[in-house]
Amino acid sequence: MDAFFNPQSLAIIGASNKPFNLGATICEYLTFLNYDAKIYAINRKGEDVKGCKGYQSLQEIPHDLDLAIILTPAPTVPEVMEECGKKGIQAVIIETAGFTEEGEYGKQLQKQVNEIARQYNIRFIGPNCLGTLNAHNRFCCFFGARPGEYDGVFERPGDISYVIQSGGVGVLIMDSLRSDVVNVNKMMSIGNKEDIDEADCIDYFNTDGTKVIGMYLESIKNGTRFLNAAKRSSIPILVYKVGRTNEGAKAAMSHTAGMANNDTIFDAACRQVGIIRCKAISELHSMPKIFTTMPLLKGKRIAIFTNSGAFGGITSDLLVEAGFEIPTLSSELQQQIARCGKLYNVSNPIDLGPTLSLQTFIDIFTNLLSSDEIDGILAVPNVWQQVVIDGILELMKLCKHYDKPAGIYIPNAVDRILKVRTAYSIPSFESPEEAVRALQISYQYYCASKKKSCIETKIAAGA
Repeated sequence: MDAFFNPQSLAIIGASNKPFNLGATICEYLTFLNYDAKIYAINRKGEDVKGCKGYQSLQEIPHDLDLAIILTPAPTVPEVMEECGKKGIQAVIIETAGFTEEGEYGKQLQKQVNEIARQYNIRFIGPNCLGTLNAHNRFCCFFGARPGEYDGVFERPGDISYVIQSGGVGVLIMDSLRSDVVNVNKMMSIGNKEDIDEADCIDYFNTDGTKVIGMYLESIKNGTRFLNAAKRSSIPILVYKVGRTNEGAKAAMSHTAGMANNDTIFDAACRQVGIIRCKAISELHSMPKIFTTMPLLKGKRIAIFTNSGAFGGITSDLLVEAGFEIPTLSSELQQQIARCGKLYNVSNPIDLGPTLSLQTFIDIFTNLLSSDEIDGILAVPNVWQQVVIDGILELMKLCKHYDKPAGIYIPNAVDRILKVRTAYSIPSFESPEEAVRALQISYQYYCASKKKSCIETKIAAGA
Protein backbone atom coordinates (compact mmCIF):
# COMPACT_ATOMS: atom_id res chain seq x y z
CA MET A 1 0.00 0.00 0.00
CA ASP A 2 2.85 2.39 0.66
CA ALA A 3 3.63 2.62 -3.06
CA PHE A 4 0.30 4.37 -3.58
CA PHE A 5 1.27 7.17 -1.18
CA ASN A 6 5.06 7.33 -1.28
CA PRO A 7 6.33 6.27 -4.73
CA GLN A 8 9.96 7.01 -5.45
CA SER A 9 9.39 6.57 -9.18
CA LEU A 10 6.15 6.76 -11.13
CA ALA A 11 4.74 7.03 -14.63
CA ILE A 12 1.62 8.93 -15.65
CA ILE A 13 0.34 7.02 -18.67
CA GLY A 14 -1.68 9.16 -21.03
CA ALA A 15 -0.20 12.49 -19.94
CA SER A 16 0.44 14.75 -22.95
CA ASN A 17 0.48 18.40 -23.97
CA LYS A 18 -2.92 18.25 -25.63
CA PRO A 19 -5.40 20.86 -24.36
CA PHE A 20 -7.42 19.74 -21.34
CA ASN A 21 -5.35 16.58 -20.90
CA LEU A 22 -6.03 15.20 -17.42
CA GLY A 23 -2.71 13.41 -17.07
CA ALA A 24 -0.95 16.71 -17.71
CA THR A 25 -2.66 18.22 -14.66
CA ILE A 26 -1.07 15.54 -12.49
CA CYS A 27 2.36 16.25 -13.96
CA GLU A 28 1.88 19.95 -13.38
CA TYR A 29 0.67 19.53 -9.81
CA LEU A 30 3.47 17.17 -8.75
CA THR A 31 6.00 19.56 -10.26
CA PHE A 32 4.38 22.47 -8.42
CA LEU A 33 4.49 20.52 -5.14
CA ASN A 34 8.19 19.73 -5.68
CA TYR A 35 7.43 16.08 -5.03
CA ASP A 36 10.77 14.33 -4.64
CA ALA A 37 10.65 11.38 -7.04
CA LYS A 38 11.38 10.37 -10.62
CA ILE A 39 8.22 11.26 -12.53
CA TYR A 40 7.61 10.30 -16.15
CA ALA A 41 4.94 11.03 -18.73
CA ILE A 42 4.01 8.30 -21.23
CA ASN A 43 2.46 9.44 -24.51
CA ARG A 44 2.60 8.63 -28.23
CA LYS A 45 5.10 11.39 -29.00
CA GLY A 46 7.34 10.66 -26.02
CA GLU A 47 7.27 14.36 -25.19
CA ASP A 48 8.03 15.97 -21.84
CA VAL A 49 4.92 17.19 -20.01
CA LYS A 50 4.87 20.01 -17.43
CA GLY A 51 8.40 19.29 -16.22
CA CYS A 52 8.12 15.48 -16.36
CA LYS A 53 10.39 13.51 -18.68
CA GLY A 54 8.47 11.91 -21.54
CA TYR A 55 8.68 8.44 -23.10
CA GLN A 56 6.61 6.61 -25.69
CA SER A 57 6.37 3.43 -23.61
CA LEU A 58 7.08 2.11 -20.14
CA GLN A 59 9.73 -0.22 -21.49
CA GLU A 60 11.90 2.75 -22.53
CA ILE A 61 12.26 3.93 -18.94
CA PRO A 62 15.72 2.71 -17.84
CA HIS A 63 14.80 1.62 -14.29
CA ASP A 64 12.04 0.07 -12.20
CA LEU A 65 8.87 1.97 -11.31
CA ASP A 66 6.96 1.93 -8.01
CA LEU A 67 3.67 3.20 -9.39
CA ALA A 68 1.78 3.68 -12.65
CA ILE A 69 -1.18 6.02 -13.05
CA ILE A 70 -3.41 5.25 -16.02
CA LEU A 71 -5.45 7.95 -17.75
CA THR A 72 -6.05 6.53 -21.20
CA PRO A 73 -9.39 5.60 -22.87
CA ALA A 74 -11.06 2.59 -21.26
CA PRO A 75 -10.62 0.23 -24.26
CA THR A 76 -6.82 0.68 -24.05
CA VAL A 77 -6.50 -0.04 -20.34
CA PRO A 78 -6.13 -3.85 -20.55
CA GLU A 79 -3.19 -3.41 -22.94
CA VAL A 80 -1.66 -0.76 -20.69
CA MET A 81 -2.05 -3.06 -17.67
CA GLU A 82 -0.23 -5.76 -19.62
CA GLU A 83 2.64 -3.33 -20.21
CA CYS A 84 2.70 -2.48 -16.51
CA GLY A 85 2.96 -6.17 -15.68
CA LYS A 86 5.83 -6.72 -18.12
CA LYS A 87 7.62 -3.71 -16.60
CA GLY A 88 7.30 -5.28 -13.15
CA ILE A 89 5.10 -2.54 -11.71
CA GLN A 90 3.24 -3.84 -8.66
CA ALA A 91 1.01 -0.82 -7.90
CA VAL A 92 -1.35 0.83 -10.41
CA ILE A 93 -4.01 3.53 -10.12
CA ILE A 94 -6.63 3.37 -12.90
CA GLU A 95 -8.25 6.79 -12.95
CA THR A 96 -10.00 6.13 -16.27
CA ALA A 97 -13.79 5.70 -16.16
CA GLY A 98 -15.94 3.58 -18.47
CA PHE A 99 -15.93 0.13 -16.90
CA THR A 100 -18.54 -1.71 -14.82
CA GLU A 101 -20.53 1.49 -14.31
CA GLU A 102 -21.02 1.73 -18.11
CA GLY A 103 -22.73 -1.60 -18.80
CA GLU A 104 -21.84 -4.94 -20.40
CA TYR A 105 -18.92 -3.75 -22.55
CA GLY A 106 -17.35 -2.05 -19.55
CA LYS A 107 -17.79 -5.23 -17.50
CA GLN A 108 -15.87 -7.22 -20.12
CA LEU A 109 -13.05 -4.66 -20.07
CA GLN A 110 -12.95 -4.90 -16.29
CA LYS A 111 -12.77 -8.69 -16.44
CA GLN A 112 -9.70 -8.43 -18.69
CA VAL A 113 -8.04 -5.93 -16.37
CA ASN A 114 -8.67 -8.16 -13.33
CA GLU A 115 -7.21 -11.21 -15.06
CA ILE A 116 -4.06 -9.33 -16.08
CA ALA A 117 -3.65 -7.94 -12.54
CA ARG A 118 -3.84 -11.46 -11.10
CA GLN A 119 -1.39 -12.77 -13.70
CA TYR A 120 1.26 -10.19 -12.83
CA ASN A 121 0.44 -9.85 -9.11
CA ILE A 122 -0.53 -6.19 -9.52
CA ARG A 123 -2.52 -4.37 -6.81
CA PHE A 124 -4.62 -1.55 -8.23
CA ILE A 125 -6.95 1.23 -7.18
CA GLY A 126 -10.04 2.02 -9.23
CA PRO A 127 -10.99 2.22 -11.96
CA ASN A 128 -13.04 5.40 -12.17
CA CYS A 129 -11.23 7.11 -9.32
CA LEU A 130 -9.42 10.34 -8.51
CA GLY A 131 -6.16 8.95 -7.11
CA THR A 132 -4.29 9.37 -3.84
CA LEU A 133 -2.91 12.15 -1.66
CA ASN A 134 -0.27 12.19 1.08
CA ALA A 135 -0.11 15.58 2.77
CA HIS A 136 3.06 14.83 4.71
CA ASN A 137 5.31 14.16 1.71
CA ARG A 138 3.45 16.46 -0.73
CA PHE A 139 2.26 13.70 -3.06
CA CYS A 140 -1.01 14.11 -4.93
CA CYS A 141 -2.12 12.44 -8.15
CA PHE A 142 -5.65 13.86 -8.23
CA PHE A 143 -6.33 14.77 -11.84
CA GLY A 144 -7.63 18.29 -12.30
CA ALA A 145 -5.96 19.69 -9.16
CA ARG A 146 -4.53 23.14 -9.86
CA PRO A 147 -1.39 24.72 -8.35
CA GLY A 148 -2.27 26.90 -5.37
CA GLU A 149 -5.74 25.41 -4.94
CA TYR A 150 -5.11 23.17 -1.92
CA ASP A 151 -1.80 24.47 -0.59
CA GLY A 152 -3.14 24.44 2.97
CA VAL A 153 -3.41 20.65 2.94
CA PHE A 154 0.34 20.33 2.36
CA GLU A 155 1.45 23.32 4.43
CA ARG A 156 -0.44 22.02 7.49
CA PRO A 157 -0.60 18.21 7.20
CA GLY A 158 -2.80 16.47 9.73
CA ASP A 159 -3.69 13.03 11.03
CA ILE A 160 -7.14 12.32 9.54
CA SER A 161 -7.17 9.86 6.63
CA TYR A 162 -10.02 9.46 4.18
CA VAL A 163 -11.37 6.78 1.88
CA ILE A 164 -13.75 8.19 -0.71
CA GLN A 165 -15.77 6.91 -3.65
CA SER A 166 -16.28 10.42 -4.98
CA GLY A 167 -13.79 13.09 -5.92
CA GLY A 168 -16.41 15.72 -5.15
CA VAL A 169 -16.60 14.61 -1.53
CA GLY A 170 -12.81 14.76 -1.29
CA VAL A 171 -12.85 18.33 -2.53
CA LEU A 172 -15.56 19.23 0.00
CA ILE A 173 -13.47 17.78 2.83
CA MET A 174 -10.27 19.59 1.83
CA ASP A 175 -12.12 22.88 1.36
CA SER A 176 -13.85 22.56 4.73
CA LEU A 177 -10.69 21.72 6.67
CA ARG A 178 -9.01 24.96 5.59
CA SER A 179 -10.61 26.64 8.60
CA ASP A 180 -10.48 23.79 11.11
CA VAL A 181 -7.99 22.61 13.72
CA VAL A 182 -7.45 19.21 12.05
CA ASN A 183 -6.34 18.35 8.53
CA VAL A 184 -5.71 15.53 6.11
CA ASN A 185 -3.00 12.90 6.53
CA LYS A 186 -3.84 10.79 3.50
CA MET A 187 -6.76 10.45 1.12
CA MET A 188 -7.58 7.62 -1.29
CA SER A 189 -10.28 7.74 -3.94
CA ILE A 190 -11.19 4.09 -4.57
CA GLY A 191 -13.80 4.48 -7.33
CA ASN A 192 -15.21 1.11 -8.41
CA LYS A 193 -12.76 -0.67 -6.01
CA GLU A 194 -12.22 -3.74 -8.15
CA ASP A 195 -9.11 -4.59 -6.13
CA ILE A 196 -8.07 -2.27 -3.30
CA ASP A 197 -11.14 -1.62 -1.16
CA GLU A 198 -12.20 -0.02 2.11
CA ALA A 199 -10.99 -2.97 4.20
CA ASP A 200 -7.45 -2.65 2.81
CA CYS A 201 -7.53 1.04 3.66
CA ILE A 202 -8.66 0.49 7.25
CA ASP A 203 -5.80 -1.92 7.86
CA TYR A 204 -3.25 0.41 6.26
CA PHE A 205 -4.41 3.56 8.05
CA ASN A 206 -4.02 1.75 11.36
CA THR A 207 -0.26 1.60 10.71
CA ASP A 208 0.70 5.07 9.44
CA GLY A 209 -0.03 7.52 12.27
CA THR A 210 -3.65 8.16 11.30
CA LYS A 211 -5.81 9.06 14.32
CA VAL A 212 -9.25 9.00 12.70
CA ILE A 213 -10.52 7.38 9.49
CA GLY A 214 -13.31 9.03 7.49
CA MET A 215 -15.14 7.17 4.71
CA TYR A 216 -17.60 8.11 2.00
CA LEU A 217 -18.98 4.87 0.56
CA GLU A 218 -21.57 4.05 -2.06
CA SER A 219 -21.41 0.30 -1.46
CA ILE A 220 -19.54 -2.33 0.53
CA LYS A 221 -17.61 -4.72 -1.70
CA ASN A 222 -17.07 -7.49 0.84
CA GLY A 223 -19.03 -7.08 4.04
CA THR A 224 -17.13 -9.70 6.00
CA ARG A 225 -13.71 -8.23 5.14
CA PHE A 226 -14.96 -4.74 5.95
CA LEU A 227 -16.36 -5.69 9.35
CA ASN A 228 -13.31 -7.74 10.30
CA ALA A 229 -11.03 -4.83 9.41
CA ALA A 230 -13.20 -2.53 11.53
CA LYS A 231 -12.96 -4.96 14.45
CA ARG A 232 -9.17 -4.89 14.17
CA SER A 233 -9.04 -1.11 14.02
CA SER A 234 -7.67 0.68 17.07
CA ILE A 235 -8.80 4.12 15.84
CA PRO A 236 -12.27 5.62 15.23
CA ILE A 237 -13.91 5.05 11.85
CA LEU A 238 -16.54 7.52 10.62
CA VAL A 239 -18.63 6.34 7.66
CA TYR A 240 -21.10 8.24 5.50
CA LYS A 241 -22.83 5.79 3.19
CA VAL A 242 -25.41 6.56 0.52
CA GLY A 243 -28.19 4.22 -0.53
CA ARG A 244 -30.55 4.63 2.42
CA THR A 245 -33.37 5.05 -0.13
CA ASN A 246 -34.10 3.33 -3.44
CA GLU A 247 -33.32 6.58 -5.25
CA GLY A 248 -29.95 6.92 -3.50
CA ALA A 249 -29.09 3.32 -4.34
CA LYS A 250 -29.86 3.91 -8.03
CA ALA A 251 -27.68 7.03 -8.07
CA ALA A 252 -24.80 5.11 -6.47
CA MET A 253 -25.10 2.39 -9.10
CA SER A 254 -24.80 4.87 -11.95
CA HIS A 255 -21.86 6.67 -10.34
CA THR A 256 -19.46 3.89 -9.32
CA ALA A 257 -21.38 0.70 -10.07
CA GLY A 258 -22.01 0.53 -6.33
CA MET A 259 -24.77 -1.83 -5.28
CA ALA A 260 -25.88 -0.03 -2.13
CA ASN A 261 -26.30 -2.89 0.36
CA ASN A 262 -29.30 -3.26 2.69
CA ASP A 263 -29.13 -0.15 4.83
CA THR A 264 -30.78 -1.62 7.93
CA ILE A 265 -28.30 -4.47 7.99
CA PHE A 266 -25.42 -2.09 7.36
CA ASP A 267 -26.50 0.15 10.25
CA ALA A 268 -26.72 -2.78 12.66
CA ALA A 269 -23.33 -4.08 11.53
CA CYS A 270 -21.74 -0.69 12.12
CA ARG A 271 -23.01 -0.62 15.70
CA GLN A 272 -21.75 -4.15 16.26
CA VAL A 273 -18.14 -3.36 15.33
CA GLY A 274 -17.96 0.22 16.62
CA ILE A 275 -18.15 2.11 13.32
CA ILE A 276 -19.68 5.57 13.69
CA ARG A 277 -22.36 6.17 11.06
CA CYS A 278 -22.40 9.82 9.99
CA LYS A 279 -25.82 11.45 9.83
CA ALA A 280 -24.64 14.24 7.50
CA ILE A 281 -21.85 14.44 4.94
CA SER A 282 -20.43 17.41 6.86
CA GLU A 283 -19.68 15.11 9.82
CA LEU A 284 -16.79 13.59 7.86
CA HIS A 285 -14.87 16.85 8.34
CA SER A 286 -16.55 18.37 11.40
CA MET A 287 -16.46 15.41 13.82
CA PRO A 288 -12.85 14.07 13.78
CA LYS A 289 -11.56 16.85 16.04
CA ILE A 290 -13.52 15.57 19.02
CA PHE A 291 -11.24 12.51 18.92
CA THR A 292 -7.94 14.27 18.24
CA THR A 293 -8.29 17.21 20.66
CA MET A 294 -10.34 15.78 23.54
CA PRO A 295 -10.41 12.69 25.77
CA LEU A 296 -13.25 10.25 25.16
CA LEU A 297 -16.56 10.81 26.93
CA LYS A 298 -17.01 7.98 29.44
CA GLY A 299 -20.51 8.68 30.72
CA LYS A 300 -23.80 10.43 29.98
CA ARG A 301 -23.76 13.18 32.64
CA ILE A 302 -23.11 16.58 31.05
CA ALA A 303 -22.67 20.00 32.63
CA ILE A 304 -23.64 22.98 30.48
CA PHE A 305 -21.51 26.09 30.81
CA THR A 306 -22.69 29.30 29.16
CA ASN A 307 -22.88 33.07 29.49
CA SER A 308 -26.27 33.09 27.76
CA GLY A 309 -29.35 31.76 29.52
CA ALA A 310 -31.06 31.16 26.17
CA PHE A 311 -28.37 28.73 25.06
CA GLY A 312 -28.61 26.92 28.36
CA GLY A 313 -32.19 26.03 27.40
CA ILE A 314 -31.40 25.34 23.75
CA THR A 315 -28.58 22.95 24.52
CA SER A 316 -30.52 21.25 27.33
CA ASP A 317 -33.12 20.13 24.80
CA LEU A 318 -30.45 18.94 22.39
CA LEU A 319 -28.58 16.96 25.04
CA VAL A 320 -31.68 15.19 26.33
CA GLU A 321 -32.81 14.37 22.80
CA ALA A 322 -29.35 12.86 22.20
CA GLY A 323 -29.71 10.56 25.21
CA PHE A 324 -27.64 12.52 27.73
CA GLU A 325 -28.40 13.46 31.32
CA ILE A 326 -28.17 17.00 32.71
CA PRO A 327 -27.90 16.28 36.42
CA THR A 328 -28.75 18.88 39.02
CA LEU A 329 -25.49 19.42 40.83
CA SER A 330 -25.25 18.47 44.49
CA SER A 331 -25.59 21.27 47.02
CA GLU A 332 -21.92 20.86 47.87
CA LEU A 333 -20.81 21.26 44.26
CA GLN A 334 -23.20 24.19 43.76
CA GLN A 335 -21.68 25.93 46.77
CA GLN A 336 -18.18 25.38 45.39
CA ILE A 337 -19.18 26.89 42.04
CA ALA A 338 -21.04 29.78 43.69
CA ARG A 339 -17.82 30.75 45.46
CA CYS A 340 -16.08 31.10 42.05
CA GLY A 341 -17.75 34.43 41.29
CA LYS A 342 -21.03 36.28 40.84
CA LEU A 343 -23.05 33.87 38.68
CA TYR A 344 -26.63 33.81 37.39
CA ASN A 345 -27.15 30.08 37.92
CA VAL A 346 -25.07 27.32 39.54
CA SER A 347 -27.34 24.25 39.40
CA ASN A 348 -26.76 23.14 35.76
CA PRO A 349 -26.80 24.78 33.31
CA ILE A 350 -24.17 27.03 34.86
CA ASP A 351 -24.90 30.56 33.65
CA LEU A 352 -21.88 32.80 33.99
CA GLY A 353 -23.73 35.96 33.01
CA PRO A 354 -21.46 38.91 32.21
CA THR A 355 -18.66 37.82 34.57
CA LEU A 356 -15.24 38.42 32.97
CA SER A 357 -12.74 36.97 35.41
CA LEU A 358 -10.39 34.39 33.92
CA GLN A 359 -9.90 32.86 37.35
CA THR A 360 -13.66 32.40 37.62
CA PHE A 361 -13.61 30.42 34.37
CA ILE A 362 -10.74 28.27 35.58
CA ASP A 363 -12.28 27.63 39.00
CA ILE A 364 -15.66 26.62 37.54
CA PHE A 365 -14.09 24.26 35.01
CA THR A 366 -11.85 22.74 37.67
CA ASN A 367 -14.75 22.11 40.02
CA LEU A 368 -16.85 20.51 37.30
CA LEU A 369 -14.18 18.34 35.74
CA SER A 370 -12.77 17.14 39.06
CA SER A 371 -16.24 16.14 40.29
CA ASP A 372 -17.45 12.55 40.06
CA GLU A 373 -20.93 13.97 39.33
CA ILE A 374 -20.01 15.05 35.79
CA ASP A 375 -18.60 13.10 32.82
CA GLY A 376 -18.14 16.00 30.40
CA ILE A 377 -18.92 19.62 29.61
CA LEU A 378 -20.88 21.34 26.87
CA ALA A 379 -19.31 24.80 26.76
CA VAL A 380 -21.41 27.45 25.01
CA PRO A 381 -19.81 30.84 25.75
CA ASN A 382 -20.29 33.87 23.53
CA VAL A 383 -16.79 35.22 22.89
CA TRP A 384 -17.64 38.88 23.34
CA GLN A 385 -14.36 39.57 25.14
CA GLN A 386 -10.80 38.19 24.92
CA VAL A 387 -11.03 36.78 28.43
CA VAL A 388 -13.71 34.34 27.21
CA ILE A 389 -11.32 32.98 24.59
CA ASP A 390 -8.61 32.71 27.26
CA GLY A 391 -11.07 30.80 29.42
CA ILE A 392 -11.78 28.30 26.62
CA LEU A 393 -8.06 27.75 26.15
CA GLU A 394 -7.76 26.94 29.86
CA LEU A 395 -10.73 24.57 29.55
CA MET A 396 -8.87 22.63 26.85
CA LYS A 397 -5.90 22.13 29.17
CA LEU A 398 -8.10 21.07 32.07
CA CYS A 399 -9.99 18.56 29.91
CA LYS A 400 -6.73 16.76 29.19
CA HIS A 401 -5.67 16.94 32.83
CA TYR A 402 -8.92 15.44 34.16
CA ASP A 403 -9.42 13.10 31.16
CA LYS A 404 -12.89 14.43 30.42
CA PRO A 405 -14.03 16.11 27.19
CA ALA A 406 -15.81 19.32 26.35
CA GLY A 407 -17.96 19.94 23.32
CA ILE A 408 -17.41 23.60 22.46
CA TYR A 409 -19.76 25.87 20.56
CA ILE A 410 -19.35 29.62 20.31
CA PRO A 411 -22.79 31.19 19.72
CA ASN A 412 -21.56 33.80 17.28
CA ALA A 413 -21.86 34.19 13.53
CA VAL A 414 -20.08 31.44 11.59
CA ASP A 415 -17.37 33.78 10.27
CA ARG A 416 -16.57 34.78 13.85
CA ILE A 417 -16.48 31.12 14.93
CA LEU A 418 -14.04 30.27 12.13
CA LYS A 419 -11.78 33.23 12.88
CA VAL A 420 -11.53 32.30 16.56
CA ARG A 421 -11.08 28.61 15.75
CA THR A 422 -8.20 29.15 13.35
CA ALA A 423 -6.52 31.97 15.29
CA TYR A 424 -6.45 30.08 18.61
CA SER A 425 -6.69 26.42 17.51
CA ILE A 426 -9.87 25.96 19.51
CA PRO A 427 -11.82 22.81 18.50
CA SER A 428 -15.14 24.62 18.35
CA PHE A 429 -18.12 23.41 16.38
CA GLU A 430 -20.28 25.52 14.09
CA SER A 431 -23.64 24.85 15.73
CA PRO A 432 -24.92 23.59 19.08
CA GLU A 433 -26.23 20.52 17.26
CA GLU A 434 -22.71 19.72 16.04
CA ALA A 435 -21.23 20.10 19.53
CA VAL A 436 -23.82 17.77 21.05
CA ARG A 437 -23.37 15.28 18.22
CA ALA A 438 -19.61 15.29 18.84
CA LEU A 439 -20.14 14.33 22.48
CA GLN A 440 -22.60 11.66 21.37
CA ILE A 441 -20.17 9.94 18.99
CA SER A 442 -17.33 10.26 21.51
CA TYR A 443 -19.42 8.33 24.03
CA GLN A 444 -20.55 5.87 21.35
CA TYR A 445 -16.95 5.12 20.44
CA TYR A 446 -15.93 4.78 24.08
CA CYS A 447 -18.70 2.22 24.71
CA ALA A 448 -17.79 0.28 21.56
CA SER A 449 -14.09 0.27 22.46
CA LYS A 450 -14.84 -0.92 25.98
CA LYS A 451 -17.02 -3.74 24.61
CA LYS A 452 -14.32 -4.71 22.11
CA SER A 453 -11.70 -4.76 24.87
CA CYS A 454 -13.86 -7.03 27.04
CA ILE A 455 -14.35 -9.47 24.15
CA GLU A 456 -10.61 -9.55 23.45
CA THR A 457 -9.88 -10.16 27.15
CA LYS A 458 -12.33 -13.08 27.25
CA ILE A 459 -10.82 -14.58 24.10
CA ALA A 460 -7.31 -14.24 25.53
CA ALA A 461 -8.39 -15.80 28.82
CA GLY A 462 -9.90 -18.75 27.03
CA ALA A 463 -6.88 -19.32 24.78
